[in-house]
Amino acid sequence: MNAYAGLDPCVHCGFCLQSCPTYLATGDESDGPRGRIVLMQALRGHRLDPTDTKLAYHLDRCLGCRACEPVCPSGVAYGPALEQARSELANIRPIPLAARVVNRVMSERLLRRAVFQVAKAVRPVASDLAGQSRIGFALGMLAATKFEPGNRRPAVGPRTMGELADVESASEPQAIVFRGCIMDELFSHVHAATERTLRTNGIATGEAPGQSCCGALHAHSGQHEAAVRLARKNVAAFAETSSATIVVNSAGCGAMLKEYGSLLSGDPLEASARRLASRVRDVTEVLAERGPRRGAPLHITVAYDPPCHLLHAQRVDDAPRKVLEAVPELEQLQHLEADMCCGSAGSYSLTEPDMSREILSRKIQAIREVAPNVVATGNPGCVMQIGAGLAAEGLEVPVVHPLEILDWSYRKAGFYARETKRS
Repeated sequence: MNAYAGLDPCVHCGFCLQSCPTYLATGDESDGPRGRIVLMQALRGHRLDPTDTKLAYHLDRCLGCRACEPVCPSGVAYGPALEQARSELANIRPIPLAARVVNRVMSERLLRRAVFQVAKAVRPVASDLAGQSRIGFALGMLAATKFEPGNRRPAVGPRTMGELADVESASEPQAIVFRGCIMDELFSHVHAATERTLRTNGIATGEAPGQSCCGALHAHSGQHEAAVRLARKNVAAFAETSSATIVVNSAGCGAMLKEYGSLLSGDPLEASARRLASRVRDVTEVLAERGPRRGAPLHITVAYDPPCHLLHAQRVDDAPRKVLEAVPELEQLQHLEADMCCGSAGSYSLTEPDMSREILSRKIQAIREVAPNVVATGNPGCVMQIGAGLAAEGLEVPVVHPLEILDWSYRKAGFYARETKRS
């Protein structure tokens, strides 16, 4: 499948420019969607040598946030074309070392577990060492992976949650939570909150053994074959749960899983991949359709920051806000940079650290202006990036998944029978 065909509708109107964080940062046409489309079309037509360093420079600097797609009046499919271009460039020159290391760790379970065991050992002291330096920022990202009430942060929720008091029995699970890689290792508490809130809303959950990393990081950085291998593993893992909804609490993973049909186009597993993709839903979509059940009041202000791959790639906007509306007395605040990328973009914050921090600075300033008690966002990279940015500025504001807030409310309402320790 030639993804470059998705660029053909472009009429170079420029409506996309003001939605592009890198264009707003540099003012350079080649750092905007329109300019990058011209570059990719030149690459496609062999009018530009793939070894051209300027070509790689401007395509590497793209966040892949896909904010240009919803505002495009012609319906240009920018994201798939960018992935194809990066895949072609990866055959010419190696992708950045940082991206290669991250992708390798995420795709190999034993290596991933070893690395994250070390990270979890460091995490309790990471917030004390967070700061503006490169190392300080990295520690701030690690500290943000788990909100610890009382540890330099306002105590807005319980540290541990309990099991459900009123789980409805079901012979077959209605939902299987996609566990992924970094979510399963550093955000297992979000998986636990996801399962509890689903069951509180009458949705029985189950497991799909053999799951793997979704492959999003690999696809975005140009490692197409690695992404395909991981997709095949997940298609096989979920083949035995064909009647259950695949519930995802990571926006990047959800967008990737929904595109498995295209990723495996022409593959013997294409039909199975398309069936899997049709079953994928963000957890907030599932809960918003159910109501969801209202919990106990939480007297907090929350700034919801939509992840790019939920808002732009999956076009899910209202569902997370409806989930937060199920918490009485909670006040949602809107900041001016909510629909702009935070600069995380997978491994972008490692491969393009200066641009990443410049983009993040606008969002941190916007959050500072509305002064929330909590920031909520539904993607691990966004939690880490925004959390580190706030910590670097000395702002003690926790960044959590929207489901964690609903979970706090349900815990306070007494929907859970007993407290248990969670990792």
